[in-house]
Amino acid sequence: MGRIKTKLIKSLTFQLMEVYGDKFTTDFDKNKEILHGKTDMNSKKMRNTVAGYLTRLKKAQN
Repeated sequence: MGRIKTKLIKSLTFQLMEVYGDKFTTDFDKNKEILHGKTDMNSKKMRNTVAGYLTRLKKAQN
């Protein structure tokens, strides 16, 4: 079983998908770079968690 994502991570991810949905890809490292440029997240752990969840959602869409 995977890790459970909190409401904060899910809501932030869905907000980012609405605004920058076409920019994100199925590549985790590329999504990390996009998040670093588009947001002001100071926490590396939160950025990686959001990037991972974005990657997972993009893979599920395809």
